[in-house]
Amino acid sequence: MDLLTTLAAFPNAAPLAGLDRAWTWSLGPVLHFAGAVTAEGRRLLQTNQRGRRDEELARAVLAFARQHEEPLIGEGRPIAAVRGFSAPGYAFDAVAATAPEVHGHHKARNPDLTAVTYIVFPAFETEVSGRESLEEAQARYQKMLSPAEIGREAVPFLKMRFENTRTSGGSTNAGRALPYPRMLRQEVPQLKGAPGGFVEWENRVGEAWRVTWDGEWVLSGAEGERRGMSLDEILVFSDETLRA
Repeated sequence: MDLLTTLAAFPNAAPLAGLDRAWTWSLGPVLHFAGAVTAEGRRLLQTNQRGRRDEELARAVLAFARQHEEPLIGEGRPIAAVRGFSAPGYAFDAVAATAPEVHGHHKARNPDLTAVTYIVFPAFETEVSGRESLEEAQARYQKMLSPAEIGREAVPFLKMRFENTRTSGGSTNAGRALPYPRMLRQEVPQLKGAPGGFVEWENRVGEAWRVTWDGEWVLSGAEGERRGMSLDEILVFSDETLRA
């Protein structure tokens, strides 16, 4: 497959100014795309934007991804991120990439293109661990991160499980699963008055903590056990762990 010829045939296709071997295209007024061929010419780095279009941001993302091809797409991970990215007017500090089996783009009309396409997008370092399974990467990309929304806020990586003996609420999964960070803030306060209950969470670098209640808040982790903390202190601590 000649990738440049394929890109040039897309709807409303035009060369992407300021970046060689790169094109933009669009589907109506809402969906906007840009893609650049990798250094060896056999794979496509594609970035998507929904709604608001920023060609300068798309060019910056593709240029950064091309400069960091090996850690982004060369190590066989379903999702990966490289920090050090910046763009005027945005808080993004990384670029992330998802493998073909994660995103599935072009599958309906050009499955051969799907197999060589890697979706890259502006991201936050806190969002990707690099240890995600295929299923976890799919959940992050398809449901949680909204990667085509260039005005989005960070959704830090978090795995969690919990059990509450007072409310009878709890996880249905065997191990820690991926929730939105707001669930951690929601469930920790509910532990008060629930002896035997717990909330357990893990951040993107694999550090894990556990909160329980036995008449006072008890926080435990790799550094041992801490007691006598207020609820506010527990919540501030949990927020800080997700920014690691």
